[in-house]
Amino acid sequence: MATYAIGDIQGCFHSFQNLLKRFGFNAEHDRLWLVGDIINRGAGSLEMLRWAYEHQHALVMVLGNHDLHALAVAEGHVPQHRNDTLQPILDAADADQLLAWLRQQPLLHREHGYLMVHAGLLPQWSVEQAVELAAEVAAVLRGSHYRDFLSQMYGNQPNQWHEFLQGIDRLRLITNAMTRLRVCTPDGQMEFKFTGELQDVPAGYQPWFDLPARRSRNAVIICGHWSALGLQQRPDLYALDTGCVWGGKLTAMRLEDRAIFQEPCSPEDLPRKI
Repeated sequence: MATYAIGDIQGCFHSFQNLLKRFGFNAEHDRLWLVGDIINRGAGSLEMLRWAYEHQHALVMVLGNHDLHALAVAEGHVPQHRNDTLQPILDAADADQLLAWLRQQPLLHREHGYLMVHAGLLPQWSVEQAVELAAEVAAVLRGSHYRDFLSQMYGNQPNQWHEFLQGIDRLRLITNAMTRLRVCTPDGQMEFKFTGELQDVPAGYQPWFDLPARRSRNAVIICGHWSALGLQQRPDLYALDTGCVWGGKLTAMRLEDRAIFQEPCSPEDLPRKI
């Protein structure tokens, strides 16, 4: 039995299947950790979501920004973006079942000495606090008022954590940090426009994982989201988004020995030009 964490799939279903073959995944014995953004932008979003639903007994996943976007689009709160590949999901006969399952997934997963989150954690949050905050959002998404949350989820404010935050401002900030964060100031002010490489981080900002006062430094964090960052392997961080949907690779790490497996992007997965 082995556990494999896999970076952002984003609808790259053929690449995903090839990666599973590469490390000999057995759904009856092995387990997958999916770091979020399992759908959107690649050509196989519906196939990927169906596979995850059908194999839910063998996996855990955390929600990424693209997964949440799909939920908001399905409820009619925001339009699809030009390069979205969500329409096959929305048109599917089992769409309600698939999206209801997706909505049940958490923002954070902690097990076996690892903490998995799609994007990152703010420097003020300890691991224990992050677990509690993620549970607040999960409770709302799983509850009867989830549509209210999805309708107000978008926005960049507030961009800094305060204990006194309440209501939608609190939920939006938690969600933004865990699904969109790349860089912030030392006191945790988030910046969302930057998507580039490490050497190009804007002045005054740092990668969230490099902040010296980060209270979650005692955890080994598995994350994705930042494709320009590439594969990062260090004692406290494993960043696994290697840009498969942009023609890069799909990356997996075996948790037991931290071995890395990579699969080139299948041409069948590349976004179709519009």
